[in-house]
Amino acid sequence: MNLTQHLAQFLNSGGHRIGQIEIRSNPANQEWMLCHVDDADKLTDPEMTALEIHRDPFAARDLSTFAADGSYRFTKGQTNLISGWIMILSTVAEIRQALDLFYPAAVGLWVAHAQGSIAVENLRDKLNRQTGMYRSARFISDAGAQELVTKICGPAHQCAKRILWQIDEDTPLNDSEASRFNGIPGKVAENAAIPLLCREACNHFVSECKKVSSAERKAASNTEA
Repeated sequence: MNLTQHLAQFLNSGGHRIGQIEIRSNPANQEWMLCHVDDADKLTDPEMTALEIHRDPFAARDLSTFAADGSYRFTKGQTNLISGWIMILSTVAEIRQALDLFYPAAVGLWVAHAQGSIAVENLRDKLNRQTGMYRSARFISDAGAQELVTKICGPAHQCAKRILWQIDEDTPLNDSEASRFNGIPGKVAENAAIPLLCREACNHFVSECKKVSSAERKAASNTEA
C-alpha cells in the first residue's frame, strides 16, 4: 500500500487524530473535515459560523507557520497550532497533502515505524555531522545532552513528538516525561491517533547543544584557572 492507502485504512478503522488535528468524516456530503482539536465541538454547527473555512489542502502551510501570538513556529511539532479554522476536503489524498504541511513526513514516518523500517539517527551521529558555527555542538557532554532533553523536549515544552533517538548506540535517554511521551497529545487512545515521531534531533536542539557545550567548556576553563 502507498501512504494514502495507509491513511485511508487508518481513518476507515476509526482513527481521527494526529498531533493537534482532529479528522472527522461527513457522510452526508462525502467530505472530510479537519480542525484544531480545541474546535472539535464546533463541528456540530451546520453553518460552521465560528470557524474560518478552507477548502484547499495547501492552506495548511499558512495555518501552521505562526502561533496565535504571532510567533514563528520553528518546528511543526510544537503544540501551539492556531485554532479557529476548519478544512473541508473531498479525498484522503487531499487529507494527506494537508497533513504533510501541518506535520511534514509524519504519515510516512508513522508507516515506516510500524513496518520497522524507519531510519533513526542518534544524537552523537547528528552532532558529529555539524560543520561551521554548529561544529562545537558535538562537544556537549552526555550529562548535558540528557539534561537538555528534559528542558526543551516533550509536551511540557511544547513539543508533541515521541523521541526515537538515543545519545548514541549504547546510551539511551534517561527516563523522563519527555523520553516517555508517546507522540500523541491529549487524551486519546493510541489506536485512534497517528503519533508524531522524532527520528533525529531537530535543528533547535542542535542549536541548544552548541550553547550548552560552550557553557560547559567555559565552566571547565574557570575551574582549571
